[in-house]
Amino acid sequence: MPDASPDMDPLYRTMGLVRIVAMDKAGRATLEYEARPEQCHSGGVVQGGFVTGWIDAAMAHAAIALKGSDVVPMSLELKVSFFAPARPGRVIAEGWVERDGRRTAFFEGHLKDANGTVLAKGTSTILLADRSRVEASSQAAKASN
Repeated sequence: MPDASPDMDPLYRTMGLVRIVAMDKAGRATLEYEARPEQCHSGGVVQGGFVTGWIDAAMAHAAIALKGSDVVPMSLELKVSFFAPARPGRVIAEGWVERDGRRTAFFEGHLKDANGTVLAKGTSTILLADRSRVEASSQAAKASN
C-alpha cells in the first residue's frame, strides 16, 4: 500500500497522504493523512475542500476494495457535513459501502482526528465505471487535443 515515499503519486502527495492503512474486500478503507499548515485558512483551520477530498478518497478506496482495481469510482453525488474544525496534524479518513449495486453504489465515510473525534461525515453515490473504458476515453481526448 502507498506510503509517503518521494515517488508517490502527485495527487496523494498534494493531499498529504501518509499511508493507506487498510482496504477490506467487504468494502471498507482507511487512509491516514497529515494535515499541513499550507492546507489551512484563517485560524489554522483546514480548508473544507481538503476534508471533503480525504473523505471522498476513502469512499473511493472502499469501492476499489469491494469491486477490484478494474473499477474507477466516479462520484455522482457527494455531501459532507462538518462537525468540528480539522487542524494541522494526523487525521484518519474511513469509507465503507452502505449499499452495493452493479453500476452504482452508495458509500459513507468520516474524518477523525488523532484522538478519534469525528470531524466530518460524508455520503456519496458512486458510478462504478469500467477502468478500460475510462482510460480509452482519456486517451481519445488527449489525441484530439
